[in-house]
Amino acid sequence: MQAHERLSNAIRNASDAGRPALVPFITAGYPEPADFIATLQDIASVGDVVELGIPFSDPMADGMTIQRSSFAALQKGVSLKWIFDQLDTARGHIDAPLVMMSYLNPLLAFGYDALAERALAAGVCGFIVPDLPFEESADIRAALEARGLGLIQLVTPATPDARLQVLCSASRGFVYAVTITGITGGGAGLPTDLTGYLDKVASFSELPVCAGFGIRSAGDVAAVGKHAAGAIVGSALVEVLEHGEDPRSFLEALRHAPGE
Repeated sequence: MQAHERLSNAIRNASDAGRPALVPFITAGYPEPADFIATLQDIASVGDVVELGIPFSDPMADGMTIQRSSFAALQKGVSLKWIFDQLDTARGHIDAPLVMMSYLNPLLAFGYDALAERALAAGVCGFIVPDLPFEESADIRAALEARGLGLIQLVTPATPDARLQVLCSASRGFVYAVTITGITGGGAGLPTDLTGYLDKVASFSELPVCAGFGIRSAGDVAAVGKHAAGAIVGSALVEVLEHGEDPRSFLEALRHAPGE
């Protein structure tokens, strides 16, 4: 099995169990680098796939919560190499497949071939690169796919149908359906017209579709799960870590819709 297929399988296994897959996001090394692996293991024991945010100085797609976490991690010396080194120590002890979410600069500086080799060795199955247009992604996609890793494409409510088809066909692991035309961590909740959008993305994609941005509660996860295979929870979880609360309890609560 190729690494990116582990992502698809984990999400489909959740669907087979009658629930949406839960994809928690954390900023690697936040809030304390020394606790990174223990925090990751807790989160991976509940999440079906875990998205690791690579700290970056200008996270343009992220709201203030993730910006704060990224800045704090950088201040404490967290780097892509450090993250790989930490993951190496935990290989075989993390339950869920991992995806790295990174802006392009750290990946470009690391070198695409070296990145793919280190990622595969560390148990990473794919990458999300929000500031990399599809038209400029051939080099990194080739390096990743040569080693069975996936480049996960993002689509939005503003993506035209023709481009939606291209992005869904090019994606590996799953398709990331951004729920809003904005940044992460917004407080307005999920848009009211989400149903048609997610149904349309699913109709274009042979891979599972996971929805992200604005998902904060068990009700949100349940609502998204009616029209997408998985729900990505980022800023709300980072806030839990920021406040020193238990991320595992928070994620377990998200699995249960109100009233269950």
